Amino acid sequence: MKFYEIHDPYYALIKAKDEADAERFYNEYISDTDDYENFQDEEINEVSRDYALSEYKRVMKKYGETDHHLIMETFNVPAGEMLLWDGSLT
Repeated sequence: MKFYEIHDPYYALIKAKDEADAERFYNEYISDTDDYENFQDEEINEVSRDYALSEYKRVMKKYGETDHHLIMETFNVPAGEMLLWDGSLT
């Protein structure tokens, strides 16, 4: 799996098999319009696994999840998914 980060219009950290899959996740779960079907190169960035894990752990701990085993187990699920998203969307 690869990891992708989008900052605008809403933040998302996505685990996906490729950039097209990440865009599909974003459009399905985050965007409420079809305006983001053709991301520009600067709008979606592939990030390293270490960076994605660091961000995921930071946010999970911020919201009270401190069980390292559970965090790793969830992060390492071998399927594409939304890992983090903009808090204003909840």
